[in-house]
Amino acid sequence: MFDHKKIMSSLKLLEPTPTPVPSLFPADPQIPEGCTVIDGLSDDWGCQVDIHMDIVYAERQPEDWYTDPVPCTLKMHILEPKAHEMATESERIKFNKLPCVVYIQGSAYHRQWLWYHTSRHVRLAEHGYVVAIVEYRPSEIAPFPSQAQDVKTAIRFLKKHCQEYHIDPDHMAVAGDSSGGHSALMAGFTGDGAPDTELYGEYSAKVNCIIDMYGPTVFSLMNYHNSSANHFEPDSPEGYEIGRKNVFDNLDLVDSTIPMNYLSRDKDTPPVLIIHGDRDMLVPFSQSCYLYNYMRELGKEVEFYKVKDGNHGFDGFNNETILQIVLDFLKKHI
Repeated sequence: MFDHKKIMSSLKLLEPTPTPVPSLFPADPQIPEGCTVIDGLSDDWGCQVDIHMDIVYAERQPEDWYTDPVPCTLKMHILEPKAHEMATESERIKFNKLPCVVYIQGSAYHRQWLWYHTSRHVRLAEHGYVVAIVEYRPSEIAPFPSQAQDVKTAIRFLKKHCQEYHIDPDHMAVAGDSSGGHSALMAGFTGDGAPDTELYGEYSAKVNCIIDMYGPTVFSLMNYHNSSANHFEPDSPEGYEIGRKNVFDNLDLVDSTIPMNYLSRDKDTPPVLIIHGDRDMLVPFSQSCYLYNYMRELGKEVEFYKVKDGNHGFDGFNNETILQIVLDFLKKHI
């Protein structure tokens, strides 16, 4: 039996040490035989993170696009950086107003699973960014431009509730992967212009910068390049996005979905970061080339990274190199 009574009799009872500063708290000098001392470590993971789940930001009414129109409740998850429990008051102050990344999860324009890239989002939040993962209306319920409209509504909602989630409304980015990248581009390029909705219209939907991860840009050109999928039939993701129609038979509808068509040389455009793999089986790498080349032609600020042998969001995307590229871009532009 462990004789704790004997130990109590050999020690002096101490009063609590009232100091909020960890470095001033007395270190225990004990080093039991066989115990390894590790020196010089710090909390490199950064901030602690609180997660607010299923925050409702909009209630959309039915739209008569398909046979069974239904109302849609739109939600988001918010990852909020927090100061550690022993942080000083001055350390806590910086957490009162943090930059925010509004992230649009890709889903081929269908219903999203918002937790798909949680590891990426947590790492971003650990570096001091509020990350809001936003749900949009799936194309089965409402096709383009509903997704871009929902993104802009979400941005405005976050600006309205900036104090609650400790967001700096003047320092916001919109980001997304795959179909989410397309929606992020559309929202970022159009800002407070059409296509839009009136919800939270007293707040601006403009952002400081855009991150596009392997998003489609020109539906009509996708199958003119290598792809493992059909991108033009009515039941393709792109067909659904224009109202469950054949892409080649409805090029006028396709025109309105091309992000580049919302740019002009004399119109202010947020800086854009593009990251795309050259072996992407679902969204051809050329889709990002069309965007990049057109932005360069107009004199817009854009950075483009080609991930050699990278596929559709894997085989080279989940690592510190890509994370650092994103962090450097945000630090520069947000």
